[in-house]
Amino acid sequence: MILLRKLAFARGAKPLVTDASLQLHPGWKIGLTGANGCGKSSFFALLRGELHQEAGDLEMPAVWRVGHVAQDTPALPDAALEFVLDGDTELRQVEADLVAAEAAHDGHRIAELHVRLQDIEGYAAKARAAEILSGLGFTEDDHARAVADFSGGWRVRLNLARALVARSDLLLLDEPTNHLDLDAVLWLEAWLKSFPGTLVMISHDRDFLDAVVGQILHIESGGMKLYSGNYSTFERARAESLALQQAMHVKQQREVAHLHAYIDRFRAKASKARQAQSRIKALERMELISAAHVDTPFEFRFAEPDGFSDPLLALEDAAVGYGDTPLLQHIKLTLRPGSRIGLLGKNGAGKSTLVKLLSGEKSALAGRRTEGRHLKIGYFAQHQMELLRPDEGPLQHLVRQEPGTREQELRNYIGGFDFRGAMADAPCRHFSGGEKARLALALMIRTRPNLLVLDEPTNHLDLEMREALTLALQETEAAMVLVSHDRHLLRTTVDELWLVADGAAKPFDGDLDDYAAWLAARRSQSRSATPACPDKAARQEERANDAANKKSALARLKNERRPLAKEADKLEKQLAGWQSEKASLDEQLADPALYAAPDRARIEELNRRQADLAAAIEAAETRWLDVHEQLEALAVE
Repeated sequence: MILLRKLAFARGAKPLVTDASLQLHPGWKIGLTGANGCGKSSFFALLRGELHQEAGDLEMPAVWRVGHVAQDTPALPDAALEFVLDGDTELRQVEADLVAAEAAHDGHRIAELHVRLQDIEGYAAKARAAEILSGLGFTEDDHARAVADFSGGWRVRLNLARALVARSDLLLLDEPTNHLDLDAVLWLEAWLKSFPGTLVMISHDRDFLDAVVGQILHIESGGMKLYSGNYSTFERARAESLALQQAMHVKQQREVAHLHAYIDRFRAKASKARQAQSRIKALERMELISAAHVDTPFEFRFAEPDGFSDPLLALEDAAVGYGDTPLLQHIKLTLRPGSRIGLLGKNGAGKSTLVKLLSGEKSALAGRRTEGRHLKIGYFAQHQMELLRPDEGPLQHLVRQEPGTREQELRNYIGGFDFRGAMADAPCRHFSGGEKARLALALMIRTRPNLLVLDEPTNHLDLEMREALTLALQETEAAMVLVSHDRHLLRTTVDELWLVADGAAKPFDGDLDDYAAWLAARRSQSRSATPACPDKAARQEERANDAANKKSALARLKNERRPLAKEADKLEKQLAGWQSEKASLDEQLADPALYAAPDRARIEELNRRQADLAAAIEAAETRWLDVHEQLEALAVE
């Protein structure tokens, strides 16, 4: 296990953590969280032996192999597969020793090394490395390509693959989903779930954390506290703790009420489409955890656009690609005020290319791209950060953009992105990736766009900034096209999903869970071609043409619908009672009189009951939706 006893560590003269005492057990999967600069990366450096504590002890088994992702990848001539296999240092050592033993004709040593090679599954190492590369989006042809031939983002993936292949006892991952598309994120999620060693991971992707980790190690105010459960469980626990502070709780209730009003507005206009229903459920979950983020340093909203056209932008039978070669063809897409579209698809399928066509950075190879009269695009992609002036600070960038605006107004605005005091004037050449991304977003948002075209806007952003951006995107009246591997952001901000695949871009009939199932089916098909199943519609049509079978089918459908209809009625009655009780609890908890002479036990009990009711309501609504989907499928003509 990893044991901390009164541990203290610092970076330079800045103390980060003092007096931390806790145990991390073998096999645990731990999410390491905390604000930027709190000491997460320094704790990783301690675990790797690259930083020494100021006081106390950090103990871990000396025999443990510690794996981590290298920050840089030199332009090596090595083949990608061999570079990844180099991550398993013991395998490479055994292979080298075997060559030496064979050259020396040392039969006994050769036998020993072959036994060890068997023990570490060395004979299957290439297949294991190839599977990891495939999961991270590399094709079979990529395995023999030189590392130097890959771009920066793909070299990051090679470093990640190298860390995964290393058979570590302790695996340290710092933002492993950066530079991955959603397909690779879903694969990595499944891989980490089955990882047998101890995992400590820094991630700003809440869905990824929720799916993988079983403990949260949170750094705050110079301390480290261990929570049992995933990230959502941690948020609820932190919200309850903050609720005991009266001022914080009053602010919590304002935020929750604000989000609840937004959910009600969305529910009123949402269709019964599966994606819309998924978004309602995601928003209701967000309402439960919003109280855990009331102390965020970020607070901003999109200003109302100056005007709209209808449509804002239209693609008619458009094609887009590189040179004269189209990557996507026959695109028909109309963006109107209020459109909220999320783009799905594998890396290289053409999502970013389509985004460049929408933003005007690329021209159509065929068809038409028509802009509305009042179109104003706010485009964000990772290369926007390269356009920042290294010697200028956030305030200077804003002054250059709006020379006629009062400086105090600009300082107030940039403060909402946590560029306060000296940070507002500091040259951005020294900024981290997250700080540059925040500044680029702040500059784009300030232009009052009526169409947002966002390509992976959350890369490098921490959890608090992601949450603030999610809230801002929910409320803006601007239309939006979003590419993101952050499933929480997609679930809570878009109304419609489009799939970019096989040279086309088309609406996707389903939600993100359906997309994960679609991906799994595609992977299965690529592994082995299976005989096509008989067409279900054809079988149904044949049965419908047979009068006797049709009569039997109708009777069966009625019998199957009866218990489902009863269950739906029961759920509706339960939901009505629970929602009424929760509304009463919400009113009590929002009453300042409750905190005038605080009864801590009663406040905790009310918060617990509120959380229990919210969970019961969520489960019942999910089941109600499932039941009604089954009833619709069993509809009697």
